[in-house]
Amino acid sequence: MMDIFVARLMSTDLLTVSPDTLVEDAAGLMLDHGVGSVVVIDERNQLEGILTSTDFVKIVAEQKPKDQTPVSKYMSTDLVTTAAQDDIQDVADAMIEHGFHHMPVVDETEGVIGIITTTDLAAYLSHEEAPSPA
Repeated sequence: MMDIFVARLMSTDLLTVSPDTLVEDAAGLMLDHGVGSVVVIDERNQLEGILTSTDFVKIVAEQKPKDQTPVSKYMSTDLVTTAAQDDIQDVADAMIEHGFHHMPVVDETEGVIGIITTTDLAAYLSHEEAPSPA
């Protein structure tokens, strides 16, 4: 993996918005395109920032007055899970196939025991694929 550069892995099909785009319009774009972020650029295509799905947690939390809609209205219920003993390659394949970034880890007797994320997989690869000192 030492010879794989960012250019080979990066996505070039970006969703971009201007700094004055309304948050609700950015959210609509993200939902319509099934992505977790929009890149904020100026009129010269220069980077101004990024708005991610994580930012929407803060947006909702700070909303005044508070929305009284329960989580059940928006939560995903058609879940794919994994077990602690499953191979990470199978987990990674399932995440890619379904477009997931989070997968609950369940045990038949204990129920939910954890979660594995794309960040966990990336961190593993980062440590696992690090070049050895000469």
